[in-house]
Amino acid sequence: MPWIKKNLIYKPEGLNGWDCSHSYVVCADNSYSDKVRVYFSARDTQGRCQATFVDLNADNLSEVLYVCPEPILALGQPGTFDDCGITPTWFLNVGSQKWLYYVGWNVRNTVPYHNAIGLAISNNGTHFQKAFDGPLVSTIATEPYFNGSACVLNDNGIFKMWYLNCTSWIEIEGKQEPCYHIKYAESDDGVNWKRNGTVAIDYKDDIEGGISRPTVLKEDGIYKMWYSTRAKRDYRDQLASSYRIGYAESLDGIKWTRKDNEVGIDVSSEGWDSDMIEYPMVFVHRGQKILFYNGNGFGKTGFGYAVWQD
Repeated sequence: MPWIKKNLIYKPEGLNGWDCSHSYVVCADNSYSDKVRVYFSARDTQGRCQATFVDLNADNLSEVLYVCPEPILALGQPGTFDDCGITPTWFLNVGSQKWLYYVGWNVRNTVPYHNAIGLAISNNGTHFQKAFDGPLVSTIATEPYFNGSACVLNDNGIFKMWYLNCTSWIEIEGKQEPCYHIKYAESDDGVNWKRNGTVAIDYKDDIEGGISRPTVLKEDGIYKMWYSTRAKRDYRDQLASSYRIGYAESLDGIKWTRKDNEVGIDVSSEGWDSDMIEYPMVFVHRGQKILFYNGNGFGKTGFGYAVWQD
């Protein structure tokens, strides 16, 4: 396969009350000369997502140089969109600032949760401040459920976002399960987003129920997207229905052709990523494409990486 798997990099050891398990939905800042800073969310004793980061050796991504000892963002005030959890979803250098788009979590009554997308800003990549108490991308008249994991690129002065959009909740064996695909939006400033209902990656059939965590790379004028895909049912515990990584290409970033059979990576025969692989993040590091991803248990086993082999 074109992607050559390397190593499991990191998972929390459960030494603190706020990072008891998981390290998932990673996004990276590789603008440093000596390290790659990887933002992700861990789960605390109450199962809430907490944002944090680790630094990796830029010469050896398997080596963890530093583990942040505390969350980098506080949960929101009661009643705000992120009062029950925060998950980093995309990092972007904007001028001298470092922007971290994140997913805020609420607990609901008739369904398990609600998500929306917020923004935090830092001058040093360590200490972040929320740009607003409210979300940038949340429910609107034409998107009544929730919006989640996203990729944001500054493409020739236009901010482009590909984001998870929930299309429905369905009841399966007495439990509400979300269905979501990927939509597209644009912005002049990275804050105010124009959403016209444009679907980037849609369900391929009636079995598919979740398309999430897009990551887009523009190479030689071609937009390339990696994402997670799963079935509507049994994706938590059935190998054939659980998350896999998909792939698509586009000439304009808006109309996409799915090429899942060309993704070049699948679950392993054993180990930390043998049941599922999901939440890809692809970037170029020192001239080489790197794929960070999660494995079993939706990130419970940590995150690892693979290297593209031409």
